Amino acid sequence: MHKINLYSDGACSGNPGPGGWGAILIFGNYQKEFSGATPDTTNNRMELSAVIEGLRKIKEPCEVTVYSDSAYVVNAFTQGWLQNWQKNGWRTGGKKAVQNTDLWRELAELVKQHRVSFVKVKGHSDNKFNNRCDELARIAIQEKKYA
Repeated sequence: MHKINLYSDGACSGNPGPGGWGAILIFGNYQKEFSGATPDTTNNRMELSAVIEGLRKIKEPCEVTVYSDSAYVVNAFTQGWLQNWQKNGWRTGGKKAVQNTDLWRELAELVKQHRVSFVKVKGHSDNKFNNRCDELARIAIQEKKYA
């Protein structure tokens, strides 16, 4: 099974406001960058979109390590939030509707196609790939790369 690293980041100019996402797939010496934007969104939606769009690009089952500075995304998998939301009919522990359910459902389906692990990285720090994803997301907003 191929091993792929997926770096992802989302950004928003205002929250809500125009948003962008950036993703980098790394497989051996191969590296590919992707980005996109949405005119009216939230930071959390862009963080989710970055991971979703990165996973969509992978054409066969792989072992994928997702690196994200989003506790929202990473904790949903590492702390079992996503499993609990699904078990509880997409409700939080406080019985409120889970936000961004459409994206969570899509991400849950994409993750099933691979062996995926999630790693939290510190944002705006010394991780060059995370920094590049942030740059890609911000450029996408400026260039209005709306999907």
